[in-house]
Amino acid sequence: MTKNVGGIDRIFRILAGLALSISTASGLIGPWGWLGLVVLATGVFSFCMPYQLLGFSTCALKSESEPAAH
Repeated sequence: MTKNVGGIDRIFRILAGLALSISTASGLIGPWGWLGLVVLATGVFSFCMPYQLLGFSTCALKSESEPAAH
């Protein structure tokens, strides 16, 4: 599983997922808000299946001169 969610996108997903889940648990919004758990998971794991299917990534690009991390 290659990471394809990075930076600002990841922070937004975590915050939005928490907000939706907390709002649902406190009864402020309906049960559809539990989808926030999916959004939260994509932020925590830095992986989004639709991004992979579309060949999209918000992770920073590495230049060829940077050594590979082991």
